[in-house]
Parts: sequence; structure tokens; C-alpha cells
Amino acid sequence: MSVYQATTSAPVNIACIKYWGKRNESLILPTNSSLSVTLSQDNLRSTTTARADPSFAADCLWLNGKVDPIKAGGRLHTCISEMKRLRAAFEAANPDQPKIASFNVHICSFNNFPTAAGLASSASGFAALVYALAKLYALPQTPEELSLIARRGSGSACRSLFGGFVAWDMGSDDVTGLDSKARQVAPEFHWPEMEALICVVNDAKKGTSSTSGMQRTVVTSALLQHRIGFVVPSRMADIESAIADKRFGDFAEITMRDSNQFHAVALDTYPPIFYMNDVSRAIIAIITEYNRLSEQPKAAYTYDAGPNAVIYALTPNVREITQLILYYFPQAEKVVIRGQEVQAALPEEFNEAVAKQWEVGSVKGLIHTRVGDGPRVLSNSEALLDAQGFPKTLA
Repeated sequence: MSVYQATTSAPVNIACIKYWGKRNESLILPTNSSLSVTLSQDNLRSTTTARADPSFAADCLWLNGKVDPIKAGGRLHTCISEMKRLRAAFEAANPDQPKIASFNVHICSFNNFPTAAGLASSASGFAALVYALAKLYALPQTPEELSLIARRGSGSACRSLFGGFVAWDMGSDDVTGLDSKARQVAPEFHWPEMEALICVVNDAKKGTSSTSGMQRTVVTSALLQHRIGFVVPSRMADIESAIADKRFGDFAEITMRDSNQFHAVALDTYPPIFYMNDVSRAIIAIITEYNRLSEQPKAAYTYDAGPNAVIYALTPNVREITQLILYYFPQAEKVVIRGQEVQAALPEEFNEAVAKQWEVGSVKGLIHTRVGDGPRVLSNSEALLDAQGFPKTLA
């Protein structure tokens, strides 16, 4: 008997121009365009196995070893139904193909990093789910077309269908949303010197989810209206130009300004939303002082809806920045970059008083990574489902 199964992985993306706010909740149409950097799956990824089988009693999904309910009309249900619809259309156009669109599916997904902790787990998770179903169903759709469906699961998931530098164009069609999709601005090999240092400040589930936070912001924040009408359009054009020309100084300033404004919008929400904490703000002060020492910024901090810092930098400066972070946030385990241990140190003329030295554990870990590729097809040896189509590992 034939086994209809596929296993894929998808990357995390971290936005430089933030997506925050929806103009259409059901279609997940954003109030503004956004742009992100796809990070390497060698460090952060969601892996998903999808199988279709006539013996399955219902569609089921397991996330990190636990059942994740597929609620009728919910985001998981929408994505799975849309993918089945595409498979049915494919079968109608290709009568010789096996009729599997009507089969129930078992889907097993695993994140190799904390879920819902501000590390874009929903983005990589829904991208991996849509891509796994696309491969299971042998669909001809392009990543851009698949991004329309991933968007319905989690808005930023559409950007994880590509590697490199990725825009999510907000579009203007509020009826179908077919022009609100991801677009690759530059591939992962365009700017190979671009790297990232992630400071894991807190790996617990955040207090205010992105979905509920956005809803409150759209209703209550006057600053959001200024942002989407007057700020983001020019920033999108400026950062795409900076990426094309590899102008890190401009890229860094735009990235930091947009992170600042996103969190200002969260604060302008009523009641206010606090995603950063004292450690997050200390890292901002440290990077600001570091950049003061040079004519152009050499590091760019950015924060999504959580306290964890992502610091973008070019290869020659990553070690020095890591030394600086270690000076203020010592680690219990040694930190190694490119095979060499990194020791805490301050650059010359750095104003040590910009932040206090924190105790071990204030930053729970450092992840050094780089710009990465889009979703990957994995071998059967990496499948998460057993021979009967159930998870190999349960929590």
C-alpha cells in the first residue's frame, strides 16, 4: 500500500520592518508592509511531517509532542482545508494522480527552540506545515503562492517561505487578499557577511499574545495610524535599497528605529503592552554606546513581540559584540564562535556605566547564526511520524 507522506523544515524570520496590526482579521491582511531576515535552519527551525491516509479517523496535529486541537474555522483548519482544496484541483486537472485530497491527515511538528517566546515560532511552524502539505500533495504552486496560505495561519509565516531578505507586501485587495503575499528581496547568498546574535532573555510563553496585542493596538493606538500612514512606506523603500547596496549603516539605523517605534506603539496601546523588560532595555543601551564609538553603526538591535534581542552585525564585528554582551551578561557555559571561545571584554573608550553587570542567567543563552535559506525537504529518516502515522515521540 502506498504511503503518502512528506517531511520538511522551515526557518525563523526576524523582522526589521515590523508587522503589527491587521486590517482584516479573517484573511489576516496587515495594516502595513513588512520586511524580515530569514535565519539559518542550522540553528532555528520547525520540522513537520504530514501524512494522508484513508485509515485516519480525523485530521490531527501534534506540536512538540502534544495534541494541538484543529478547531473548525481556526487557523490550522483554514490552512489544512486550503491545501486540500489545492490538491483536489490538482487531481481534477490530472486524472492519473492518486485521489488523496479527501483523506484525513496526521501532522507532527517540532520546534527546536521555545514556542511562543518571541522567537517567531508561529511563523516557522505554519510555513513548515504549508510546505509539508505542498510536498505531500505534489502541488505546483510557487513559494509566493503558498505564502498566501501560510499568511492565513500566521501573518509572518508568509515570509518564512523564502530565504534571505523577504518583504510581505500588504496589498490593497481587501476582498480576496490575493495581492498580500511574500516576496524575496534578496537571496541568502546576497550578503553573506550578515550575521545575527540572539540574546535569549526569556524563553517562557509571553503574557500578551501577538494576536490579542495587535487587536488592542489597532483599536486604541493613535501612533499606529501615524506609523502605517507616514512612516513604514518610506522605510520599506529605504531598507530595500540599503540591502541591495549592502549599506549596513543605513540598514542598522532603519532596523533599530523601527524596533523602537514598534515597542512605542505597544506602549501607546491602551491598556499598554510591555514586551521588553529591564534586560532588553540594557542591551539597547549597550548597543547604542557601542555604535557611538564608530562613524557608522556596527550593530543593529531589534525586538519582536517579546524580550529577546536579535543583534544583526557583519562578520568582522560579531566577536567584539559577543565579548561586549558577555561582559554585561555572563554565561554559565562557554560561548564559541567559529571554533574559538569568546571571552568577555569591553572595546576601548566604551562607557562602562551605560548598564550594570547582570548575574548569570539574566540572558539565558546566546545563539550565533546567519542569514539562511527557505524551507527544505527532509529525508524519511527525519520523519516525525512512525510506520502507523503517529508521533514517534510524545511529551
